[in-house]
Amino acid sequence: MKKILLTLTISTLTYITSFAQFHNNPNPGYWQQEVDYTMDVKVDVKKFTYTGTQSLTYTNNSPDTLKNVFFHLYYNAFQPNSDMDALLKSIPDPDSRMVETKTIRGRKVFESKIAKLKPNEIGFLKVNNLKQNGKPLTTNVVGTILEVTLNEPIAPNSSTEFTMNFEGQAPKMVRRAGRESAEGVALSMSQWFPKIAEFDFEGWHAEQYLGREFHSVWGNFDVKITIDKDYTLGGTGTLVNNNEIGHGYEDHGVKVTPNKKDKTLTWHFKAENVLDFTWAADNNYIHDTYEGPDGIKLHFLYKNNPAIVENWKKLQPVTAQLMDFYNQNIGQYPYSHYSVIQGGDGGMEYSMCTLITGERSFPSLVGVTAHELAHSWFQHALATNETKHEWMDEGFTTFISDLAMLKILPKKDQEDTNPFASNYKSYYNLVAKNMHEPLTTHADHYLTNRAYSISAYSRGAIFLTQLAYIIGWDNMMETLKEYYSNYKFSHPTPNDFKRTAERVSGSVLDWYMLDWTQTNNTVDYAIQFVEDVQKDQTLVSLKRIGRSGMPLDILVTYEDGTMETFYIPYTSMHWNKPNQYPEYERTILEGWGWAQPDYKFIINKPRNTIKTIMIDPSQFMADINQENN
Repeated sequence: MKKILLTLTISTLTYITSFAQFHNNPNPGYWQQEVDYTMDVKVDVKKFTYTGTQSLTYTNNSPDTLKNVFFHLYYNAFQPNSDMDALLKSIPDPDSRMVETKTIRGRKVFESKIAKLKPNEIGFLKVNNLKQNGKPLTTNVVGTILEVTLNEPIAPNSSTEFTMNFEGQAPKMVRRAGRESAEGVALSMSQWFPKIAEFDFEGWHAEQYLGREFHSVWGNFDVKITIDKDYTLGGTGTLVNNNEIGHGYEDHGVKVTPNKKDKTLTWHFKAENVLDFTWAADNNYIHDTYEGPDGIKLHFLYKNNPAIVENWKKLQPVTAQLMDFYNQNIGQYPYSHYSVIQGGDGGMEYSMCTLITGERSFPSLVGVTAHELAHSWFQHALATNETKHEWMDEGFTTFISDLAMLKILPKKDQEDTNPFASNYKSYYNLVAKNMHEPLTTHADHYLTNRAYSISAYSRGAIFLTQLAYIIGWDNMMETLKEYYSNYKFSHPTPNDFKRTAERVSGSVLDWYMLDWTQTNNTVDYAIQFVEDVQKDQTLVSLKRIGRSGMPLDILVTYEDGTMETFYIPYTSMHWNKPNQYPEYERTILEGWGWAQPDYKFIINKPRNTIKTIMIDPSQFMADINQENN
């Protein structure tokens, strides 16, 4: 059976449609806000502090008149008694990177690392002299949110300018951002500046930062960072003064040699149409470049550590192959370059770059790069609200990076392995422990980190693999391309993806979106019994045990080695999927409706000629009990 599964999976890798040019979200009346940041920042690498100025032009494309705005001050989360600190103390399975584990009287106890940060180790971000169009504004800090009351409401289809001074301190590395990582990287600067919150058709999104997901405004960035001249930087944007900087960024122009008396260099980056601006810096980085597909320049910044250099060199051509895979199977990477940077505390995606830990085995290094790079499509070009629909970001990324790894780094026994098996196993275990929660749960509000992780990554990936089972692999892969082509550089919703799949396939899929994302309903079909009814006929009786309905592929293998398939449509779809097993004869039976718990059909051969009958030979239907299949 698994041989069949492999054929279906690998066939998707070459299913390619032409790349469409970028255009706006096709939904009538769609709008989104715009921001233009200009920042000038000076960094003290000894104290891990920085000061800066920011000029922000905010364009209100909404139909609402805005009387207030909100800014994120993410680094305030890294302080004792913050909401992030409180969550670490209350959740039963806190992130191991953020706690210290002790055993007291035989019981495991978690202690928050944030609670132990000293004043010179905490993170903070302070805004001073905030003005709107030159006039001072009234503000109030609530944790990681700055509340701002406007002097001049921002009318629809108008812009306003905010100016401010700000100062910050990079926290001692606890989660994603900060200084002095476990691998010795000096500065991992993500979510480091005062960032205006997103306002969309649902209103303001100004939640406290608890260490999980984001929702951001599309914008342009013009950023100058002045730092000790021995430090090399990498991150979002294009370095526009590369010939002044050196550090491996030289172009073919004339390099300007800095004055030896100067102790600092100013790095000038620009980025257009991105969600954020992230950078990392270290005084012991190696900086390599590699030519990616279609002229994309790939940058690699990693510590000059002999133990990792070989793996990071080997990573470079593989990253180019990964980007080419995503270009072919989703759509063209939309920027001029991408940077893989050693930093952070694991792996985290950012606009035009990723921060990953670098002291890994080669397969692990490729795996984390494959995943974070894929986020460039399923988040940084398709900017869903990942605080509410984290499964569309993490799950879709997991799906496509699993396929990429299947091709780029095939396992020895790959032909006998479901590339998504670990996702199904994680989901089944979560259900067995009754820990699953609806995918509509806010990313910050899952009862456990385990439920969040498996829901976002595994169950989100299964949404696509199971959709491929429902509508066929070719239709599903074409849906990904159409979705990317139609919605990149906007903020698509789950319904946008569902409607794309419906347009591509012709099937009705509302039932699937509702059951899989908004409920805890599960799939469980069973073969109840098989019996002779006449000399040359066999009756097969099936039962739907789970609350979720599905179309069914049934494979019958006969004693003489021949096979045939039967397809039972799900009546809510009002559509039959193409034959996924064209090498075998297929019989399309009458549809099975959700309200009917039982179903019977006839095989026109005697029972003693039948060797096996199997529901879903692909194993892509997420049936929680396959023992009765």
